[in-house]
Amino acid sequence: MTLRSRTVPNPIRWLLLAVGYLLARVGILDRRRVERTTDLAWPRIVTGIARMSKSAADVAMVGIALGPAAIAGVGLATPYWGLAFAIGGGIAGATIGLVSQRFSGGTERGLSLAVTSSAFLVVVITVPVAALYTAIPERLISLVGNDPASIAYGADYLRVVALGVPFAGVNLIASRTLVGADDAWTPMVLRAVGAVANVAINAVLIFALGMGVVGAAIGTVVANALVLGVFVVGFTGVGLPVVGRFPVTLSLAWPVVTPPDVRDILTIGIPLVFTNVARRGAQFPMLAIVALFGPNVLAAYVVARRVRDLMDTPGWGFSLASSSLVGQELGTGDESNADTYGREVLWFGTAVYLVTAALVFVFAEQVGRLFVDDPSILPLVTTFIAVACVSVVFRGISGGATGPLRASGDTRWPFYGQVLGLYVFAIPVAALGAVSVPVAGLETAVPLGIGALYAALILETLVPAVVTYYRFESGHWKAISRAYRPDSSPGD
Repeated sequence: MTLRSRTVPNPIRWLLLAVGYLLARVGILDRRRVERTTDLAWPRIVTGIARMSKSAADVAMVGIALGPAAIAGVGLATPYWGLAFAIGGGIAGATIGLVSQRFSGGTERGLSLAVTSSAFLVVVITVPVAALYTAIPERLISLVGNDPASIAYGADYLRVVALGVPFAGVNLIASRTLVGADDAWTPMVLRAVGAVANVAINAVLIFALGMGVVGAAIGTVVANALVLGVFVVGFTGVGLPVVGRFPVTLSLAWPVVTPPDVRDILTIGIPLVFTNVARRGAQFPMLAIVALFGPNVLAAYVVARRVRDLMDTPGWGFSLASSSLVGQELGTGDESNADTYGREVLWFGTAVYLVTAALVFVFAEQVGRLFVDDPSILPLVTTFIAVACVSVVFRGISGGATGPLRASGDTRWPFYGQVLGLYVFAIPVAALGAVSVPVAGLETAVPLGIGALYAALILETLVPAVVTYYRFESGHWKAISRAYRPDSSPGD
């Protein structure tokens, strides 16, 4: 993967190398580690951009064909898809830690069992979720919406897209397996091609066949099934066009699932699942609180979160690169080098976040104009985007610190940080902003103000950053990793 990725000219890789080489020049990073980290991180960043672009295209096409009610319906259904993705992502987080250690430790049978056991767990968990979404979509959508037309569109979308939930979950396992085996290029290509296919299928079904939101849902299901099929072929050892042979071949020799491997995956993955679900679940009460401030504030808040999600894309690459590189060092028993990799990737990623946030901060008004053109709301949107720029830097720190913890199996603290940041700080502070308090000299009470929402945006990333970085600095994760290394893994 490394040599191949270096031969592909792309601006994202060049930007990462420019920042990394600058830090290497002043002695903060090692140049060789910069290159290895970049080769693992940039394909995942491209994958994230492709996925987010696909989601935006879905909404745009549905809106063009059916109008705002359809957009709202898809928006109401999307958090449920996100919750299912959070489950698969948590299990996949355990996969990358186990795979990276067993890949460097040379235990092919153990690696294969980690992957097949992870896939088994994802299927067992996501199939009932998909069945629930298919059985009662109207009831689920009505929990977060109140417009009949939007609820109808959302239910139609959720009923169909639910069929793709297990496919999407297993795709995450396959993707993380390759990243853990030092190959971020292959999943980038396959999932990016899947995103393009998704958009093309949607265009045909929505516009040519007039299938509306159902067409958009079918496109998502078909694209995920196609990508999974390609992953399965690749893991059998068959060479594929463009990407060639996978660095690992999975064995289907019996047993393909063992209780010790399932136990390890659940031990590591369940806290990650809770972390992801906590983050996704917080969207519901937070949006309800922001709506109390009126439609203009809600619109500005939603735009700011979209912009922050775009700026957060580097974290997809750096966090997984850290998990893979740290895990490989732990797999060989080199805790010192694992610590060095974890520390350098953390600062490398944070520097990239600072550069990205600074650029968006300077052009916050111009970025806001991409979403709104109403001069009465643009200043509010601009301010929210500026706050999001500050907020996202802390996301970079927490993501960088989570990588080594995930690689070692020490995954509870990221969950603690997420819950603390969202439910103890961010949501209560946002709620206080809508509370009216008496003020001397005024006959009526006044709300504490929109500043509480700005504070909530920052607190929801600052607190997890403090918690996860503290845990990383403690060094306990290195000792915890010893229970999951190849020479002590009961799954081998």
